[in-house]
Amino acid sequence: MGARTLWILSLGLLSLALPQERPKLPLDSLPESLGETLPAGLEGELPPAGQAEIALGRRLFFDPVLSADGSVSCASCHDPARGFAGGERFSLGIGGQRTLRNSPTLFNRGLAERQMWDGRADSLAAQALLPIADPREMGSSVEDALARLGRSKEYAAAFEAAFGGPANPERLGRALAAFVGRLTRANSPVDRFRIENDFAALSREERAGLWFYESRGRCWKCHGGPNFSDEKFHNTGVGAVEGVPEPGRMAITGLSQDRGRFKTPTLRGLDLTAPYMHDGSLSTLEDVVRFYREGGRENADLAPELAPIEMTDEDAAHLVAFLRALSRELGAR
Repeated sequence: MGARTLWILSLGLLSLALPQERPKLPLDSLPESLGETLPAGLEGELPPAGQAEIALGRRLFFDPVLSADGSVSCASCHDPARGFAGGERFSLGIGGQRTLRNSPTLFNRGLAERQMWDGRADSLAAQALLPIADPREMGSSVEDALARLGRSKEYAAAFEAAFGGPANPERLGRALAAFVGRLTRANSPVDRFRIENDFAALSREERAGLWFYESRGRCWKCHGGPNFSDEKFHNTGVGAVEGVPEPGRMAITGLSQDRGRFKTPTLRGLDLTAPYMHDGSLSTLEDVVRFYREGGRENADLAPELAPIEMTDEDAAHLVAFLRALSRELGAR
């Protein structure tokens, strides 16, 4: 056996001996009550759900029981301390594997229909089940997860209290969606400025950033509405390599016009949820502003609304200040 072969074998044995990186398991540090009304700035209504249903979903969200080996919870990829986002470019899942896309924030997802970056889930309850069976995330199946829950007297009682019957796929999805639907973010200084005409709610720089967002920046074209998202799909060039975009939404619809399109994320809570974009390729808000200042990334299917933006460095700094203001939450009056 040659020296090179021995060296390769020793590297392999060393890698086996090293402890495998394990997903984090954030604890539930949220307030006891999540509230039953939307904070100032949002419109619509929270998804209807009973308290027992919400409490069950909350418990399930932080419990790694849904993963095949008990190592991954929903909170592993959607950390409350990170604005219910992943906090890394790609989240760590079962067996040391990484997700294929950046884990986005869960803020205000109960107010939307299509879920996931490519819109593959048509409801929050449907989306909640997908990570369980993803081989890179929880690596289980919904059926096996339900079997594990069925062996728990506590969970059996909780499902009975919430739904009047045992756990099944529909009830599991509903419970998780009931909790996630209560994860809201609004009542920012921007909301107070807009709703109450409170001029002092924003600094001069933040007001200038809001003005730029609403005018020359053209940000509102995709990031409009109470949640600062049109909930539609656009090709901004993120992920395109040498002019060739990723499949994006086209992988779901089969329509060529959807090539490279991904869902518009909310601008709320951005200060907590770096890195950004579906591939986590932009590390800071300054990077994001620079990307759009340059007109996105060129490719054959680039959205027509994407074009270089006339913007000074001062404009860019003001826009970042506005985005940070939109991330802050104010206390109740």
